[in-house]
Amino acid sequence: METKNIEERKAVYVSGMAMLILAILILALSVFLIIWAVGSPVFGVFLDAGPILWLPTSVCWAVATLIFLGLYILKPNEAYAFTVFGKYYGSIKEAGFYFVNPFAFPTRVSKEGTGYSITSAGMTIWKPALRKVSLKATTLNNEKQKINDQLGNPIEIGIVVIWRVVNTAKAVFCVDDYFQYLSTQCDAALRNIVRLYPYDIHDQAGAADADELSLRGSSKEIAEQIRVELQEKVNVAGIEVMEARITHLAYSPEIAAAMLQRQQASAIIAARALIVKGAVGMVEQALNELSEHSIVELDNERKATMVSNLLVVLCGNKDPQPIVNSGSIY
Repeated sequence: METKNIEERKAVYVSGMAMLILAILILALSVFLIIWAVGSPVFGVFLDAGPILWLPTSVCWAVATLIFLGLYILKPNEAYAFTVFGKYYGSIKEAGFYFVNPFAFPTRVSKEGTGYSITSAGMTIWKPALRKVSLKATTLNNEKQKINDQLGNPIEIGIVVIWRVVNTAKAVFCVDDYFQYLSTQCDAALRNIVRLYPYDIHDQAGAADADELSLRGSSKEIAEQIRVELQEKVNVAGIEVMEARITHLAYSPEIAAAMLQRQQASAIIAARALIVKGAVGMVEQALNELSEHSIVELDNERKATMVSNLLVVLCGNKDPQPIVNSGSIY
């Protein structure tokens, strides 16, 4: 069977409590047979054929042992993926107490790791292999990465992914370690998407094109694209990516100062453009009001002087110093 063709199916099971009671009754029967086999009277009856009862006693013990080996307890949002002699047998995802084929064993979950670990005291301790697959929503917080954006500027970006296992067969059998697989694919998807967009859209007029996306201004849209691409890559592992969010976004330290100056310059230019636009409108309104009400007649030269003075006053960084002219303006 090819790995890509493995599909999840429900394992055959029965009530664990019923099988547990049956196993206890079988053990009680075996004790009864042992007492009878050693020559003790049972219900007032002696049996002088002890060796004959050892065989059914052994069978009872074997059957009870097999029943105990097939008993499993599952908590909510946990699952087992069973194999029988190397073949996929089925999965159990509902919480409860179950009896499964005693020759079916849960497959080890690779992400938790197993093997020897060396402690600080120098002792070698065996880590038991965990068999349960967690179906809970889990958070993957990848480390910050340095990636070049569309303009080639190095940036630092971090992402958090909320995910869960929805197909135990694919998670256990299609990839070696689905947690590590998700982390690797998250890095790849992040790089593929980030390099397509600039960190920010700089416009000398102070307004960016609404149709263009940037990492800083369109973080939700970019995160959704990352989620979609990541979902396509991890379908083979039976994982559902529920949400992706950008948690850290900044220029790399080597260009952060220069980019900060660029942002400051863009902000100053945008502010100056707005001030000049407003000042021109105010000057135009002043000249129109003076002309309509015939307050003063100004020739072109005086109008130019007035416009120049008003623009200096309205566009200057500091408050102007007023000069009172008590004589003629000419």
